[in-house]
Amino acid sequence: MPGRTLYTAEQLPVFQNRIFHSDEEARNCARGDVVLAQDSGTGLVSNRAFRPELMTYDADYHNEQGLSAIFQTHLQNVSDIILEHFHGSLIEVGCGKGHFLETLQALGFEITGLDPAYEGSNPAIVKQYFDAKSGLTGDGIILRHVLEHVQHPVSFLSKIRDANGGRGRIYIEVPCFDWICDRRAWFDIFYEHVNYFRLSDFTRMFGMVTEMGRIFNGQYLYVVADLATLRLPAFEEAERLEFPARFLDSVNRYAAELGIRKCAPAAVWGAASKGVIFALFMSRAGAEVDMVIDINPAKQGKFLPVTALQVQSPEAAMKSLAPDAEIFVMNGNYLEEVRALTENRFHYIGVDNETI
Repeated sequence: MPGRTLYTAEQLPVFQNRIFHSDEEARNCARGDVVLAQDSGTGLVSNRAFRPELMTYDADYHNEQGLSAIFQTHLQNVSDIILEHFHGSLIEVGCGKGHFLETLQALGFEITGLDPAYEGSNPAIVKQYFDAKSGLTGDGIILRHVLEHVQHPVSFLSKIRDANGGRGRIYIEVPCFDWICDRRAWFDIFYEHVNYFRLSDFTRMFGMVTEMGRIFNGQYLYVVADLATLRLPAFEEAERLEFPARFLDSVNRYAAELGIRKCAPAAVWGAASKGVIFALFMSRAGAEVDMVIDINPAKQGKFLPVTALQVQSPEAAMKSLAPDAEIFVMNGNYLEEVRALTENRFHYIGVDNETI
């Protein structure tokens, strides 16, 4: 059902985590609009301008964060939750490059991963979607950072439940929309994510929730629930979302700061979703970022969508950045890690550390 429009952003790249092999390819990437609305029937928030036919995940899609020691700690925290609540065989739906699956394998879990875009040689991972035709079932389902990408999330979960014989416990991890709103994190709204969840969405979606909470310093939500109790959520007046005023205020503030410091190069640390949107909005505000840095070798030398900024390694960036250069660290969780990697030689701004 249609609902209230909360936020709009036009002509964003449809993929923020896809690498492009040339600046021309990056500038000519597919684009789409974001029109966030709260559904008046379910209370769920989604992009009603989303076009699923634009989304084709392939080997050029890179969303692996496991190279960071900070993110490794996060994955250990998730592993602890899995160890506490899950026993028997597991299925990870949308396992990506297989990093977390292999973490659980090392802990002794019997686990099968499914992802049509997987590239690798782990025999436990099947390059296909999870459905009844796969012939697979498990005692537990792992669904990390998948549900926000899928149009009609309750229907998607219903298909997982049915493919798994109508049973099983599920672990779901998604970005936290309350965190995005509290931080006015406009760089955390992008086309790849069609859905934006709050914890209360899952208590209305499942009749039995074993555990739920915030994780990764509040940026993510996690839920452990009984798949058999899945239901279509109903809108409740108490769940009416009041989108924050002045959501885009910091765009002009950061653009002005870039302009003031233009005598020294400015860099964005993080060639993923946040960095892509930050660089794009700065460009639209008339303030160009000079370079983007990422520790992922698969992204280095490649180009960001729309802005066509080329991704540099930390080593290459340090050679070209002056000591007074400004580095916008897109995820504050990594701020101290970035300082250590760059020997604390620059001026650092943790963009998402701020609240308004």
